[in-house]
Amino acid sequence: MPVRRLPHILALLVLPTLWGCGQSAPDGPPPPSNAAIAAIRDDGGAPQIPLARAIDALFDDAGVGKTEALVIMKRGSVIAERYAEGVGAKTRLPGWSMGQCVTTLMIGQLVSDGRLRLNESAPVPDWQRPGDPRGVITLKQLLQMRSGLRHEENAVIGEGGENTESDRVRMLFLDGRDDMAAYAEAQPLEAPAGRVFENSSATAVILSDLAARVLAPDHDPGRRRQAVNDYLKNRVLGPIGMTSTLVGYDRAGTMIGAGMIHANARDWAKLGEFLRRTGSVKGAQILPRRWVQFMLTPSPRNQGYGAGVWLNKAPPGDGARLYPNVLPANLFACMGEYGQYVIGSPDQLLTVVRLGESDTAQQRVLHRRLGELLTLFPGGKP
Repeated sequence: MPVRRLPHILALLVLPTLWGCGQSAPDGPPPPSNAAIAAIRDDGGAPQIPLARAIDALFDDAGVGKTEALVIMKRGSVIAERYAEGVGAKTRLPGWSMGQCVTTLMIGQLVSDGRLRLNESAPVPDWQRPGDPRGVITLKQLLQMRSGLRHEENAVIGEGGENTESDRVRMLFLDGRDDMAAYAEAQPLEAPAGRVFENSSATAVILSDLAARVLAPDHDPGRRRQAVNDYLKNRVLGPIGMTSTLVGYDRAGTMIGAGMIHANARDWAKLGEFLRRTGSVKGAQILPRRWVQFMLTPSPRNQGYGAGVWLNKAPPGDGARLYPNVLPANLFACMGEYGQYVIGSPDQLLTVVRLGESDTAQQRVLHRRLGELLTLFPGGKP
């Protein structure tokens, strides 16, 4: 679609001089910044000036924190792109928990290859000992965040005001950091397997460990890293086009699928496009369509979560993380701590990526403003 913004923008810019002859300018929002205007290559069917203002709103440090990258794709092409100072199209940025989407794609390829089985007991050796109640946990339950394993994702404030570190922090940075899978897999059941949804960074590490056990059975850390890295490159990241991606591993050679994955903003957008196109790239089916459909199907214990992906299907106020009754029901997102988003909207043919750093209050504003940006595009009504 050709860019049609220039005449509108020129007209907007000359208006202040026309009002300079003794007349007051009418009240209204300020014009968008030059940076926002330059970011737009094609409006994608959205009103151009409101779109530019919406982009400015996402680079408002006081409101949403530091946005380092914003990429908007329509029909597979970048139509808008903006970066913070010192950041560019080739800069690798962390996705944090968005890495769970990548981990789930890797597991999907291994299931497709027949090397893991979705509905069978997850092959964690310690869980297979006679009498261990964790032996009933299936791979599917892990993927849908309903394993029943004890886990505290966020810090807990005790009655006396003491701060207890979360399991996520302990696993990633403290006593679990050298062998994260051992820490995650040692946790007991706190609920019957399959009964309760709980968002868990530890689950992605367990899934990464299962992949490494299949690909490098001798458990040597170096061979585990190499085998998983090669498989990811050849079967997941390379075919998707995420060639900038760097994956982190712990000392045991386990991929840190819970967060230590970096890629540039365009590559994160390719992840969203891959899911939006149900596992195909340029007409080639890279991952079985049924696997991506499984990822985008609600977990039995949380309508707002599929497998590695957040969904727009939870009733408002019932654990909804996206935009129920505001944007299309088939909208989905890979989401990470501190305000990382890869949002796909199949009905709108859109993928939107925001990478940066926001605190808790800023994340609420950021979430709302991303939703407002999406509603500007055709097909934004549920």
